[in-house]
Amino acid sequence: MAGPLDGVRILDLTTVVMGPYATQILADFGADVIKLEPPEGDVMRQNAPMRSRGMGHIFMNANRNKRSVVLDLKQAAGRAACLAIAKAADVLVYNIRPQAMARLRLSYEEVRSVNPRLIYVGAFGYSQRGPYAAKAAYDDLIQGAVGLPWLAKEAGAESPRYVPATLADRSVGLHIVNAICAALYYREKSGKGQRVDVPMFESLLQTVMGEHMGGYTYLPQLGDPGYARMLAKERRPYETKDGYVCVLVYNDKQWRAFFELIGRPELFADPRYATPEARSRDFAGANAMVAAEMRKRSTAEWIAALEGADIPVQRMNSLTDIVDDPHLAAIGYFRQVEHPTEGSIRSMAVPSEWSESAPEYRRHAPRHGEHTGEVLREAGVPEAEIERMVASGAAKV
Repeated sequence: MAGPLDGVRILDLTTVVMGPYATQILADFGADVIKLEPPEGDVMRQNAPMRSRGMGHIFMNANRNKRSVVLDLKQAAGRAACLAIAKAADVLVYNIRPQAMARLRLSYEEVRSVNPRLIYVGAFGYSQRGPYAAKAAYDDLIQGAVGLPWLAKEAGAESPRYVPATLADRSVGLHIVNAICAALYYREKSGKGQRVDVPMFESLLQTVMGEHMGGYTYLPQLGDPGYARMLAKERRPYETKDGYVCVLVYNDKQWRAFFELIGRPELFADPRYATPEARSRDFAGANAMVAAEMRKRSTAEWIAALEGADIPVQRMNSLTDIVDDPHLAAIGYFRQVEHPTEGSIRSMAVPSEWSESAPEYRRHAPRHGEHTGEVLREAGVPEAEIERMVASGAAKV
């Protein structure tokens, strides 16, 4: 079946994680994503481990279902070829600063002149309307800007630390997907292309401050910022006799069941635990009490008891546990596929499930410049010109 975005062509000028993650989702949904790389390639191609040079694991997991074209945009012929591809594209997406796009003479105004219906999407660090407009941005820096390391320290970490995943890149990548799909829908109704900016700082800030505005939500201020449940120092996997378990005793029914489970049903009448508001005023105390109980039994004992009492519980997985997870095995989440140069690889499934137009694995993560000739011919570039570009270094096939 064709995916839901079948027929949409996306010119992808992004590198590293945020942009490629977003465009891989769009490619999974059926869009024809043309990944335009510089002569040196996407830097993530070089991130070990890898079987072949230029095919690093992060690149492999963020660039399936795409075609790779190599152009030197600093050369006139490379820029002209880029515009030829853009002329027939529905979306152009980039993740360098707009000032750099302007230096390449690929600003919105310049690209729109060849394709007025184009949706021109910029994903970069900060809104261009403020004093941070020209600042460089990477995942770690944006995590710091929105306060995540500070929150980790506030919640009990020994020192501030980043979330050990590219949380900013990947969550903002979802904002990029949302923006592109919405802009495509608007164009379908109006016929109009447009420029869309997706700044990392402001996008991730929605996630953080949506929970942590706290008393700053109200004017005049009603207490301090911060969501107490998230900042409670015992909000962590609970230690058991032989490991750890993740438990969330949340509503009245679950608290009553938990107190029955530990043989102390009278605690549900305790003013500290009797109502959601009372518990919300001392999350730290409630969590500490649960933590003390968890140490009394093994992980297996707690999982059986809590599941029997219909209290939310989950084993704390390691990365190895995830790869071996029986649920993921049952739904075929990790799939073995064959890559023409990398051999057998493990690929993750599209997480959404569709009754029609199901997304699917259609193309392997491309080799550097694997589709340059193919795409340039589709864009109407003459064969002799392609040969001249390759000879001059403006293109690589």
